[in-house]
Amino acid sequence: MTAVLDELDRNILSLLQRDSSLSLDEIARRVGASKTPVWNRIRKLKAAGVIRAEVALLDPEKLGLESCFFVLIRTSQHDANWLDQFLRAVRSRPEVIEAHRLAGDIDYILKVQVPNARAYDDFYRALIKEVSIFNVTSSLSMEVIKSTTALPIHPLAGEA
Repeated sequence: MTAVLDELDRNILSLLQRDSSLSLDEIARRVGASKTPVWNRIRKLKAAGVIRAEVALLDPEKLGLESCFFVLIRTSQHDANWLDQFLRAVRSRPEVIEAHRLAGDIDYILKVQVPNARAYDDFYRALIKEVSIFNVTSSLSMEVIKSTTALPIHPLAGEA
């Protein structure tokens, strides 16, 4: 169910998406409201699940995770047992940082962050031992052109 948001909610969320460490005073100042209503809005947005978590975004290269692979998976099996095995395998692997089920010719896409090609090969070999896969195509990301966690809600007036 879609949350009903007014302009104040959207302005608060726009700020928090960019920097969740902002103080309540600073958020209130930037959105032109007092602290108590802003605090109440944030609390309600958390309770409604609009704000799912507050996290630190880490730089993969500084952590030695310099290789990002996009893994396109096609399966010839679509039964519940195969799906359970696949989900367990994907969810248990920390190098899988995103996984999506797709419409179209490709069944799943994984985003896999690893130190290098050898580490990716180790991941691939472990995955195909755990679950039968019809076809796998892997592509190494050569450059990140855009990466954001911010969802496209309108920014504060006068900001882009």
